[in-house]
Amino acid sequence: MSAPYPENRRMAMLRGMLASAPFLLVIVPFALLFGVVATEAGLNIAEVLGFSLAVFAGAAQFTALQLMQEQAPTLVVLATSLAVNLRMGMYSAALTPSLGKLSLGKRAAVAFFLVDQSYAASMVEFEKRPEMTTGERLAFFAGTVLPVAPAWYIATWIGAVVGAQIPPEFALDFAMPITFIAMTAPMLRTAAHIAAALVSVVGTLALAWMPFSSGVLVAALLAMTTGAMVELWREKRT
Repeated sequence: MSAPYPENRRMAMLRGMLASAPFLLVIVPFALLFGVVATEAGLNIAEVLGFSLAVFAGAAQFTALQLMQEQAPTLVVLATSLAVNLRMGMYSAALTPSLGKLSLGKRAAVAFFLVDQSYAASMVEFEKRPEMTTGERLAFFAGTVLPVAPAWYIATWIGAVVGAQIPPEFALDFAMPITFIAMTAPMLRTAAHIAAALVSVVGTLALAWMPFSSGVLVAALLAMTTGAMVELWREKRT
């Protein structure tokens, strides 16, 4: 006899927590680093925490902070941060078949807490367990957020408070590249994915000379176009 529905949701939430827990190894130093950098950039503790609470997207936060330090125009800051987070739109589209039947309020909560870690863990689980109900899927997604969000906020606060007192030999800046490598590498499963990733890397490096890091915008556009073209070519071949 199957377990009651609420019990299934509790187990799904537990699986979500276990799936995202390993990401804490890089999320904590990543958040610490943001707290330190933001404080050194002149933000007070309330502003640093408000930044994290309002945005909850590490890459976009670092991008916006860097551009603000370069005194870039507000429009450039917003446009570049949006470009960095364009992947969230693709994440949302990919999750729609699994969570699209939720109420508007729940979908809004999912959208706010949708980050690379919650998306990656959820997609793996939903593909592995297609029989899950919408409620169980929401519970799993919530489970992926539970370890990550509090850890991000607390570590950001610690980084902002401690600031420059953290010894430089701790090299907290290792967290950003490791985080994205760990999340994206397993997802490069098709020629389109690989082509888009290569173009984004090469384009970003080649266009690093552009002012206000605007080369990221161009590289992102080129990468998405390349991925779409490769996918169309593959479909025609098959």
